[in-house]
Amino acid sequence: MGITKTDFMRGMQCRKMLWLDKHRPGLRVIPPEIQERLDAGNDFGDRAMGMFGPFEEMTVYRPGTRIPDKKKMAEKTKQHLLAGTPVICEAAFLNYNNYCAADLLRKTEKGYDLYEVKNAPEVREQFVKDAGFQVYIISRCGVRIERVYIVIHGPDEENPFVPVDVTDRAKGYAPWVNEHIWGLNRMQKEREEVQVEVGEQCTCPYECWYYGYCHGQTTPPQAQLSMEEYI
Repeated sequence: MGITKTDFMRGMQCRKMLWLDKHRPGLRVIPPEIQERLDAGNDFGDRAMGMFGPFEEMTVYRPGTRIPDKKKMAEKTKQHLLAGTPVICEAAFLNYNNYCAADLLRKTEKGYDLYEVKNAPEVREQFVKDAGFQVYIISRCGVRIERVYIVIHGPDEENPFVPVDVTDRAKGYAPWVNEHIWGLNRMQKEREEVQVEVGEQCTCPYECWYYGYCHGQTTPPQAQLSMEEYI
C-alpha cells in the first residue's frame, strides 16, 4: 500500500486518523471554510510553480478522474531528471511504494534544490518535517538534494514568494522518518480499527476531519494551525 507524505504527516499526528483515511474516509467532515482554505493553498502552490520562470509539471491523472497516477508521474519525473530539466514541479518519487511529490525541484550543479510551498506567513516546524519526509524519499531514489526551502507568502504581489532555507533541519528529520514510516505502513493495513484516546492530537497541529466521529460532536475547537497551511 505504501505511505505518502500526507499519510505520514497525518499518521504522526494520530495513528487512528491515518487508519480512518484508509478504511472509513466517508466519516470525514470538512467544513466549507476549511475547503476554501485548502483551495486557496492549491492556488498559491500553482502560482508558485512559475517563481523561477519556465517549468515542467509532472502531474498525470488516471483516465477520467482527478486522481494522480503516481506510477506514471514517477516515470515522467525520471525522464526529466535524466534530461536535466532545470525546474520540475510536482516531481514524483516512489520507494517501496512510499511516495512523495515535491512542489518544485530546481537543478543545481550537483543535484537539485527542493522547494516546499506553504500558503502561510511564517515557517512552522510541521512544514520542515513535511520537507524532511520528501528529502528522505527522494534521496532513497538516488537523487541528490542540496538545499531545502520552505516557500511562504511574501508581503505583497510584487514579492509573493519568500523562500526560507531549512536545509539542516529538514535533512535532520531523516532518521525520524525512517523510524516511523514502516510501522505506519503496517498499521494502516490492519483490519481492526485502531484505538487511540482522544486528546491534544485531535486539534494539534491541525484540526482532525474525524473529530465529530471520535468525540460525538460536530464542531471541533480552534486548531493551532489553519488548514491552508496543511498542504
